Amino acid sequence: MKTLQGEHIYLRALEPSDLDFLYALENEEAIWEVSHTSQPFSKYVLQQYLENSHRDIYEVKQLRLVICAAEDDKVLGFIDLFDFEPKHRRVGVGIIIFKEQDRGKGYAVEALQLLSRYVATHLNVHQIYANITADNERSKKLFENLGYQAVGVKKDWIYAAKGFKDEVLYQLILSS
Repeated sequence: MKTLQGEHIYLRALEPSDLDFLYALENEEAIWEVSHTSQPFSKYVLQQYLENSHRDIYEVKQLRLVICAAEDDKVLGFIDLFDFEPKHRRVGVGIIIFKEQDRGKGYAVEALQLLSRYVATHLNVHQIYANITADNERSKKLFENLGYQAVGVKKDWIYAAKGFKDEVLYQLILSS
């Protein structure tokens, strides 16, 4: 089985044809809180990003992959690796399934499982971590069901429309 191919979804590199989806997602104010975005992105800036997305994770310390439905190649969302630290063998992960009607169908579970296998096999990663706001019950449940453990709380870490929010650090130690 290919590392990035699952039963219901597959993960692939960004393509120039992803511009419109990327533009819609990055400019959706409802997700700015979790993406730490505070202003809209132009198509020009996002096109430049796509043109540079091929750069090596060892150089730029991040990687964005597209989550696609295996059945019809529909783009469902993104899964991101960030703050890659080869020396310490760790990496952060973030995930978004963009449309509400595509959530709760197991796509994020499968994407995180595929990504865990990929980082262990190809990047020699020992641990993956995620930062989740304390009130994001859906994401906390997702990561907890995959074996991530809450290991710390950053108090008043995220400033949102209704005030400060705590952020929980989740960690998954991969077997050696």
